[in-house]
Amino acid sequence: MLLLSYQVIVLLSLLVFTGILLFNLAELHSLPDSSDDSGDRPFVSVLVPARNEEHVIEACVLSLLAQDYPRYEVVVLDDSSEDRTLEILRRLEASSGSRLRIVQGEPLPEGWHGKAWACRQLGDLGSGELLLFTDADTLHKPAVISRSVAALYASKADMLTLTPYQEMGGFLEKLVIPLVYFILMCYLPLRFVRTSPKSVFCSAIGQFMLFRREIYRNIGGHHAVKTAIVEDVWLCREVKKAGGRVAVYNGVDALSCRMYRSPGEIIRGFSKNLFAGLGYRSLGLFALVVLTLAFHVLPYGFLSAALLLGDFSASLFFLPLLQIATALLCRLLIAGRFHQPAGFALLHALSQLALVAIALNSFAITRFGKGPQWKGRHYKFAGRRKEDNG
Repeated sequence: MLLLSYQVIVLLSLLVFTGILLFNLAELHSLPDSSDDSGDRPFVSVLVPARNEEHVIEACVLSLLAQDYPRYEVVVLDDSSEDRTLEILRRLEASSGSRLRIVQGEPLPEGWHGKAWACRQLGDLGSGELLLFTDADTLHKPAVISRSVAALYASKADMLTLTPYQEMGGFLEKLVIPLVYFILMCYLPLRFVRTSPKSVFCSAIGQFMLFRREIYRNIGGHHAVKTAIVEDVWLCREVKKAGGRVAVYNGVDALSCRMYRSPGEIIRGFSKNLFAGLGYRSLGLFALVVLTLAFHVLPYGFLSAALLLGDFSASLFFLPLLQIATALLCRLLIAGRFHQPAGFALLHALSQLALVAIALNSFAITRFGKGPQWKGRHYKFAGRRKEDNG
């Protein structure tokens, strides 16, 4: 009886996640087409922090310079790169006219994380009515600025973020990266991000964040999140705390990004963000591990045991089978919307096991090691940080 109750609770939870997903699929709209060809549209400052991006920075900058938007500038800040990033940027600047501006960043001061410091400097340099922060590993379709500005004003938002198309190459990329959108779409009601004033309902993807200048200044810019590793989500929280509105749009047809290019980068990148994203709360991390195993891995164990024992009872066979089918349905729906490889959705349990392993690694290196390492910098744990606030 106890096992049956457990299986029913797991199935009902998965059905709730499915319901959230279905509502989110209806809520997450594509960017509108921009039909305004007038020259009085707001000036946009496109702000790109770059550190050790020699393999991607040229393609990113060229895609930004090819925008059809009439009034914008591109400012790229080299954040003490140790490769050829600055050399490539100087070459592009020399051949691109006045629209592109290259800046060498100031040394990283105490009490700041690297990306937040780079973006703080960019925020001060940008002269636009709108400030667009985007990553150096992104590629932009020619109309993405026009469409995003139209969406910002149509939604009366103060901050707009997009869900890019995530390019994936290797096996581990295709196994792990789709979980970013699985977590976003199944666990967070996006309607509340748009309509609720509560800062707990927040979503932001740092690969593309468009702000009205006033709200960015009102929250203190990136100074408000200077020690936050997941600064994008905490910027969203600051915007909502200041009374601003946040809009999330599907950007798979307007923007692409390849987050990581090797298994090592995937592990380091997610390990940097995962424990920090949970506010450095050990209880939260271990709850994530236990619930991930219960919802997405143990059903396969129960089903295997049922087949081995020849026990086709509801608690050992039919309910776990429904749990697996429900989770796979969610993955396939997400794969369809975000153009992910559908075959890897069938490896959902393996994806979740990888997430558990990365979560435990994130906890271990943050609490007991030198801290996560990214692009030559270590992020040491020092008790409560920005992620704990609010």
